[in-house]
Amino acid sequence: MSEQDAQTQYLVVINDEEQYSIWAADREIPAGWHATGVSASRDECLAHIGEVWTDMRPRSLRLAMAASEGSPDATSSVPE
Repeated sequence: MSEQDAQTQYLVVINDEEQYSIWAADREIPAGWHATGVSASRDECLAHIGEVWTDMRPRSLRLAMAASEGSPDATSSVPE
């Protein structure tokens, strides 16, 4: 990691499919993505994502699978 990367602040962002990423804090967040409220170094943001994003399946797939299984969790959401 370069010294510039170490000094750059990042945001943890999430999309409507509840997929996470990081984005440089000084840049406009792209359409379809929303800040989660976490702002830190690159490594800290990636560590946070590693803790909260435990199911890599997109939200729509999780819901479809839950609905086909008759699960009561069909409308639940992953916490941010």
